[in-house]
Amino acid sequence: MTKRDLVVRISEETELIQQQVLDVVQRTLDLISEALARGETVELRNFGVFEVKIRRARIGRNPNAPANDVRIPPRAVVKFKPGKEMRDEVLKLTPPEDSPP
Repeated sequence: MTKRDLVVRISEETELIQQQVLDVVQRTLDLISEALARGETVELRNFGVFEVKIRRARIGRNPNAPANDVRIPPRAVVKFKPGKEMRDEVLKLTPPEDSPP
């Protein structure tokens, strides 16, 4: 699902103009991004939690020259932890173990 799909679906369900829905969706995403850029945690009940984590420095390998170590510096990354309801819904997609792939 894209942002456009989301806007169209909300517009159809609420009978609001697509441009108004797009403005609200975009502003919501902008506010989430701004909060994360400040290092804040964004918690959306029944959806999940976005938070900034710092990855520690580590040593990587160049696949074209595996003998050379490459230092990867520490960096901030955004992590998402789904809420219980979302996690439960996604788990329903898990195929049974006895079915072939």
